Amino acid sequence: MPEGDTVWQTAKRLHDALAGRVLTHSDFRVPQYATVDLTGRTVLNTAPRGKHLLTRFEGGLTLHTHLRMEGAWKVYGTGQAWRGGAGHQIRVVLGADDRMAVGYRLSVLELLRTEDEERVVGHLGPDLLGPDWDPELALANLYADPDRALGEALLDQRNLAGIGNIYKSELCFLLGVTPWLPVGALPEDRAALLPGMAQRLLEVNRARPVRQTTGLPRKDLYVYGRASRPCLRCRTPVRVADQGDGTQERPTYWCPTCQSGPTPAPGTAQRWRERYPRPAR
Repeated sequence: MPEGDTVWQTAKRLHDALAGRVLTHSDFRVPQYATVDLTGRTVLNTAPRGKHLLTRFEGGLTLHTHLRMEGAWKVYGTGQAWRGGAGHQIRVVLGADDRMAVGYRLSVLELLRTEDEERVVGHLGPDLLGPDWDPELALANLYADPDRALGEALLDQRNLAGIGNIYKSELCFLLGVTPWLPVGALPEDRAALLPGMAQRLLEVNRARPVRQTTGLPRKDLYVYGRASRPCLRCRTPVRVADQGDGTQERPTYWCPTCQSGPTPAPGTAQRWRERYPRPAR
């Protein structure tokens, strides 16, 4: 799934393209909403909530979408070719004047009353990029299950909303602990830093075309996607293994020297070492 900063950027593109305009084109390409026509309604705004997108229309309607792993919203001007994917992957098209917003591969697409938005986003924890951000509540949510692995807890949007697999790995590196460390074992001084650090990472990256966590030129990320490559701090090869609750595991990166704490079973890490062999010297 995309990170919260990516969703924020998507919301901004949709808002800038459609907000305040009257829809002149409305085309839902999913059976449930095949007969829905929003033409003539004014688009009020598009707002992100964690990894969810809420596009609101006059008359008290909201289009709720979620990008999941493969979804995307693209905005095109008059005469521009639509390059977001094949035609059969389009789920909805909303147009106003010279702008067309096209939703591709949206696995979550739901039209609801605006007053019912809490039904789809009310379960989320404090939004790292939202007006409801509350670092103390976010930390309390994480500590509610002290035996849970930190990496899994960070991905749980009920604790705090906006962190994806990239920031999970990068935050654990910056905190100096492995993603498998139980939340309750996180040293108190580092736990105090976690909410602010997470919020700052997303805040500074929401306006960047390329995400960066290192502050180093031409080196964007410390560990994510760097399996078998040297750690930027200590030169130890970065490792990768699956992490998850058994229903949805994700590749997780860490430096065995810079990060202390539990590591996954050897067999799990071995599968990823075979996929990402150490580069020849």
